Order: sequence, then C-alpha cells, then structure tokens
Amino acid sequence: MAESFITLMADLDDDSQKIMTGWYKELKAAGITGTQTPGLPFHISLATFALDQEKAAIEEMQRLGKMFSSVPVHISHIGVFAGGRVLFGAPDMNPSGLLQLHDAIMTKTIDERPWTPHVTILIDEPENVESALQILIRSFYPFVARITKLHLCAFWPTREIATVECMEA
Repeated sequence: MAESFITLMADLDDDSQKIMTGWYKELKAAGITGTQTPGLPFHISLATFALDQEKAAIEEMQRLGKMFSSVPVHISHIGVFAGGRVLFGAPDMNPSGLLQLHDAIMTKTIDERPWTPHVTILIDEPENVESALQILIRSFYPFVARITKLHLCAFWPTREIATVECMEA
C-alpha cells in the first residue's frame, strides 16, 4: 500500500507511556489480540496533511515546537469510536493546553472530520474492544500526561519523518 497522508502527532512523556503500556499489556495478558498503532509511542494526532505538504508540515512542527513548552493533558476518561473498533483514552479539553496547541496549526490540513483528541489504546474487532473495555474499566485511572515532543509520520506503511522536542519551560 502506498503512503497516502502525513500526520502531526503530539507524543506523551515517558511516565505516561509506561502507564498506557501497562494497560495495553493487561489487555494482551487477558487474551485480547488487537493492536495499538504499530511501532509508535502513545500520542494524540493533531492534524493530517497531504503528502505534497511534507516540507510545510516539517516547518509547521518546528514552529509549534518553539512556541509550546511541555503541554499538560489530563487523560480523564475512556471511550470507543463509532463502529466499535477503537478503544481510547481521552483528555479533558483545556483552552490553555491541548486546544491551544491544536488551534495554533496554520498549515492547511486535509482533516475531513471534526477533531476528536484521543490516545488509541487498542484497535480490534468490536467484540474484542467490548471485552477490552470491561477489563480496562477495572484498571483505568485518570492521570496528567505531558506532551513533550511533536512527531511527523507518513502512513501506510509508517515512515518516520521528523521529531521535535517542545521548548523548555
């Protein structure tokens, strides 16, 4: 399959990666066979760009990395997207954090649907996601993650393009 788009992602800090990896491992130990976004850290997708915008997307990511220090994100609840194939952790919307970062994107995007900030925990068939939800409900707890890096990838297959650390506070 040829690449078809580029995504700007907000990567979560190491402590948050450990928490969410623990949840994912718990699902795997219970026999859930689905995946997380393969080979990528837990993240919140911010925007999608056309392949011919790669240079502009890199410049956009670098600009945002200079504008924002580590952004706190309260992962307060879990959800399932329509169709039942994606289980996710979801942040509270805070106008001075994640929403401000998202709204600062100036490069034209190809996002066709409203933005739903989320951190994918599991992608699977609906019946497995339903089982996973029952497991995750028992161990999920809200926590404050931090966005510490911005990251660009082209998809599918995944091609890493660039990563930038958020500026120091």
